[in-house]
Amino acid sequence: MPVVFVVVLPGSSGPGSARLVAADDEGTPTASPRDVDDLPAAVAEVEAAQHPRWVWPDSADTYGALLRAGVRVQRVHDLARTAALLDARAGRRPAPERRPADERPGLFETAPAEPAPDPVAVLAAQLAEIGGDRRLRLLVAAESAGALAAAELGHDGLPFSAARHGDLLVRQLGARPPEGLLPPRLVELNAAIEEAFGKRVNPESAAEVLAAFAREGLDVPNTQARTLRGVHHRAVPLLLRHKELGRLHGTNGWLWLDTWVHGDRFRPVYVPGGTPSGRWASRGGGALQIPKLLRRSVVAEPGRTFVIADAGQLEPRVLAAMSGDAGMVAAAGEADLYAPVAAAAFGGDRARAKVAVLGVLYGATAGESRALLARLRRQFPVAVGFVEEAARAGERGEVVHSLLGRASPPPPDHEWDPAARGRFTRNFVVQATAAEWALCLVAELRRRLADEPEAELVFFQHDEVVVHCADPDRVSAHVLAATEVARRLVFGDTAVRFPMDVAVRRVYAEPDETDPTGAEPDKTDPIGLGAT
Repeated sequence: MPVVFVVVLPGSSGPGSARLVAADDEGTPTASPRDVDDLPAAVAEVEAAQHPRWVWPDSADTYGALLRAGVRVQRVHDLARTAALLDARAGRRPAPERRPADERPGLFETAPAEPAPDPVAVLAAQLAEIGGDRRLRLLVAAESAGALAAAELGHDGLPFSAARHGDLLVRQLGARPPEGLLPPRLVELNAAIEEAFGKRVNPESAAEVLAAFAREGLDVPNTQARTLRGVHHRAVPLLLRHKELGRLHGTNGWLWLDTWVHGDRFRPVYVPGGTPSGRWASRGGGALQIPKLLRRSVVAEPGRTFVIADAGQLEPRVLAAMSGDAGMVAAAGEADLYAPVAAAAFGGDRARAKVAVLGVLYGATAGESRALLARLRRQFPVAVGFVEEAARAGERGEVVHSLLGRASPPPPDHEWDPAARGRFTRNFVVQATAAEWALCLVAELRRRLADEPEAELVFFQHDEVVVHCADPDRVSAHVLAATEVARRLVFGDTAVRFPMDVAVRRVYAEPDETDPTGAEPDKTDPIGLGAT
């Protein structure tokens, strides 16, 4: 069945107006343009009747406005995301960001903005460039679906108890201080650190802290937490505690709460394709770095729960499927990939097997890793050779590609380090393909959840999805089915398994991180931030 595209063009009859153009699978218009005065209403009507693949310049803008009007679509061809993929493959530099004309009246004329490219023409050119490349078509579709998901996640938000987080801030930091002042606990720690050193020291200044230790006859190389833990001085526990509370206050304190949590929903800004490998980034809010601290406040709404699913050992499994190494494929057909690798090459030592596999993915080839790599190469020569060839290509300054065709950035014009470049391309081919598998998973899961009115995708991070739902058994089945669809789409007929660890909880935190009453566990690291 041919694909039906509907291109959204700017309207001329005022705010909210638009022009819709139907096009075939080559981007050629198939009917006269339709002028509409209410774009959201028109999109809702066409979506319900035809389920076309919409075409617009950027989902962050167009789809964001539709979501605010209560309208959702299932499929899109995102011109901006597609252009980024095609430009990288062709070695073209990204087009500069368009800026609107300055229409303010003044003494001097302002230069008008460059006219926007015709979306119909851009679509036709992109489809012609993609041609019959099935993998590239899949990548474009998955990337565009990811753009829809990113807009939806930012609009819907992640259920988050502002009251619970506020209570935690008070317990850890004391009462909320006036703007610009430190909370009571940090003030107390500053005084205690001053007393420990016998002189006023700014704990946030590494130079002052190191100088204070030097005055005590201690040569401390840096102020990292792992370094300080090896120093015997009564200021050390105070400094470590200050690091924890300072990070809490600065990163996820009251200002963060006021800025990013509204209506008991955490609403960050996701940036699909925000990294060279295609992994997402975030612009504000720290959506992709949710520490244990925040997870305790991610609480499902009454009558609902979370289905939390993450892929185990994703990148090693992607390497097995991409390389086709028979031994690695067989290992990746098991629930625990490292166990058969350990049995085959490391005398059953799973820990060493894991170090070796991750080392070959990330280029850790010095010291003990070199010996482990040699053993891994003897047992799995095709898999190791696959990433080593990608590394050599990077060292030569060449561009490498993911399985579906995402291109790595070329080396910079100025001087660059071949070894560092090789480590980057070594991992790029696997990490970018893993990102493609994850996008296909999200695209299929979105499609399935569209028929589940009491289920919503609320979080996505690299290889993890979280669904907020009323029927966790049904949603868990959707997640597992979407996982299998993604495997077939990206890798075809492979014996490699992509097992998902699925948990059902009312609170996003692990069971040992919180309890159903919300009481904080008594731990050495009470905030859950870990080493800094």
